[in-house]
Amino acid sequence: MPGTIIFVVFFLVVAATLFAGVKTVPQGQEWVVERLGKYNTTLKPGLNFIIPYIDVVAYRVSTKGDVLSVGAQEVITRDNAVIITNAIAFIKVTDPIRAVYEIQNYEYAIQNLVMTSLRAIIGQMDLNSALSEREHIKARLQDNISKEVANWGIYVQSVEIQDIKPSESMQKAMEQQASADRFKQATILEAEGKREATIREAEGRLEAAKREAEAQIRLAEASARAIKDISEAIKDNDLPAVFLLGDRYINTLQKIASSPNSKLVILPSDLPAAIRGLMGKG
Repeated sequence: MPGTIIFVVFFLVVAATLFAGVKTVPQGQEWVVERLGKYNTTLKPGLNFIIPYIDVVAYRVSTKGDVLSVGAQEVITRDNAVIITNAIAFIKVTDPIRAVYEIQNYEYAIQNLVMTSLRAIIGQMDLNSALSEREHIKARLQDNISKEVANWGIYVQSVEIQDIKPSESMQKAMEQQASADRFKQATILEAEGKREATIREAEGRLEAAKREAEAQIRLAEASARAIKDISEAIKDNDLPAVFLLGDRYINTLQKIASSPNSKLVILPSDLPAAIRGLMGKG
């Protein structure tokens, strides 16, 4: 019985030792092996063998693409506007040895690197540029990160800006500014409309005055021609004037009679004598 027990124990130890020396690495991973605390080899996907109790699998590194989310953060632009932005980084480990020995925690480091670079890039832009030039920010961000993480054995496939928008207080300020601009524009348009109406009204009055003046001139010229024609016809210097004054006198009385406020019109019995009296001739 003691011999049997010893054999069974020995068999179990050998089996455990052999099992410990056989490693099956799944596809999409690489395992970093250390021998006595020092890097020894990297196990590729498939069946691998190590020396039990001497070689130890220290790190299991995924070589598949990974997604790192960078949480929303407040960033101040060049013109002191506060915006909120977040991003996503798509990375892939190309050198597991560097990824585990060059940096303590590459995922945490990349997240902080994205945040820092994003603040620096947007801090050099004004608000309008930061909101409209997302592709420009993305390109600069990926370029900055790729250079930094190259020594860590990591390849940055892409960096996407998920969201970029003004902060709540900034949105309210922008809405107030837009409302003020609209009110200002409406006021300007109203003032321009009133000015245009005033100009047109003044132009209308000016045109009416010009036409009235032209009418008066033409009327005076017509009267002069009438006096001349009558004088030449009757060879009398007084009668033409009497005729014209009488004509105007009658026209004036007609206007007075047609007025709604006029109730009574008195005409002189001897109209020519009255006109001569106005001219100072008996």
